[in-house]
Amino acid sequence: MPSKPTKILIIGPSWVGDMVMSQSLYRTLKEQFPSSDIDVLAPAWCKPVLDRMPEVSKAIDMPLGHGQLCMRTRYQLGKQLSKEGYSHAYILPNSAKSALIPLIARIPNRIGWKGEMRYGLLTDVRQNRKQFKYMVERYVALAHPKKDMLNSESLGGLDNLAYPRLEIPEVDRTQALDKFKLDLARPVVGLCPGAEFGPSKQWPIEHFASVANEVIRQGFQVWIFGSQNDKNIGDSLTRLVNDDNKAYVTNLAGSSSLVEAIDLISCCKTVISNDSGAMHIAAAVGCSVIGLYGSTSPNYTPPLSKDVAILSTNIECRPCFERECPYGHLKCLKELTPAMVLEAFNKLTPSQADSSLSN
Repeated sequence: MPSKPTKILIIGPSWVGDMVMSQSLYRTLKEQFPSSDIDVLAPAWCKPVLDRMPEVSKAIDMPLGHGQLCMRTRYQLGKQLSKEGYSHAYILPNSAKSALIPLIARIPNRIGWKGEMRYGLLTDVRQNRKQFKYMVERYVALAHPKKDMLNSESLGGLDNLAYPRLEIPEVDRTQALDKFKLDLARPVVGLCPGAEFGPSKQWPIEHFASVANEVIRQGFQVWIFGSQNDKNIGDSLTRLVNDDNKAYVTNLAGSSSLVEAIDLISCCKTVISNDSGAMHIAAAVGCSVIGLYGSTSPNYTPPLSKDVAILSTNIECRPCFERECPYGHLKCLKELTPAMVLEAFNKLTPSQADSSLSN
């Protein structure tokens, strides 16, 4: 493998959180090879995330959905990309089909982890994926020569990786604030009550409402974030907030685009979120993050921030990684109390909490 990649194609992941975490690979590659160009092939909805990554030269629309093979489309796209002169491709998904386009594009160096039937598709197959605990470590490890890529310690540990850092142009942040008629007179707490994975990831709305009431009492305002699928959850949460506090709650779920949500999350001091893509966005734009874990675990994809609190209960049946509670009780979420979250919140945001309480 040449020591200096000149033009790099990344076959990116398909989930928001994974795409955010993949920036650690791009940052590492740019540190090693500053003059290289990095293009990322990913679903069109990923473009707002990629546009906020200064390491990425171009986002290329992947026209096929998750799980679609469609060899004709892959062949056409591969032939088109063959004209770009890529020297290296890094294939982040583990499927065989994800490695087809770089092969068709005749990219000479194709690097990725051992996956389903990928021998012959990759020129540099990495074998020891399980030696790396965290997904972000597995991404970053691909930037290093195989002989140096031994385990987590060889990368310097999680705390020493180049964490994702999305850059938000001030003009775009201001436009988003103006569009939704928002101001920053009160510091902002973001709440992310949705989770695409399923109800076993969703902290009870009543608990979110209790936290909203308390942080508003402390002098904050609350913005609710989420996709179109989370609009009803956001509406329900708003209704549960005390009437006297509703003036300080804005439900942006379902009304803001992904890029607007990214820009507005960057205005938040602290974000309280289920284990979701929004949690990873919040960490990458510099917020303090409180990550709430029910059926899942932070042992693979934690929020990558220095100012983070990861909260969960320790009941015997978690983490089960099921979309719905197998026992029907959701104790892993219900027993994670608002008091626990508020304690973490006041530790992460002491200056705002203390100053508002003293007024």
